[in-house]
Amino acid sequence: MNTDRLLCATDGSPPSEKAVAYAVGLAEEMRRSITFLLVVDGALERAPDVWDEARVKAEDLPPDKELLGALKTALQHRLLNLKLVRAYGSDPAEAIVGYAERNGYHHIIVGSAGRTGARRMLMGSVAEDVVTRAHCPVTVVR
Repeated sequence: MNTDRLLCATDGSPPSEKAVAYAVGLAEEMRRSITFLLVVDGALERAPDVWDEARVKAEDLPPDKELLGALKTALQHRLLNLKLVRAYGSDPAEAIVGYAERNGYHHIIVGSAGRTGARRMLMGSVAEDVVTRAHCPVTVVR
């Protein structure tokens, strides 16, 4: 599996926190860079906001608690080769996959609550949509 560039989507939910922990462990083990991505509602054409390693070291941090939580997990493992990204769109899966494709990511990591049946039909599954649309391997963490 080519895992040169890891992208981990987060929304602050318990499943995505598990995905963040998994992604940090994978990046640490494989000595790879990692990007944490949060999708917020907005026009997909709007350029994403990016906090790279230099901005993080300068303590210019995103206002999003979801990205700050992912950053905290990464820093606890002394993982510094990272980016934090706030992407925009009304369809989270489309925003995640689109960002990954446009920026050359080789592996996407997402969390899933593991809903089934009627609950899944009503609420949908971002993780399943990412798996279906992605150009690269996707790891779904439950």
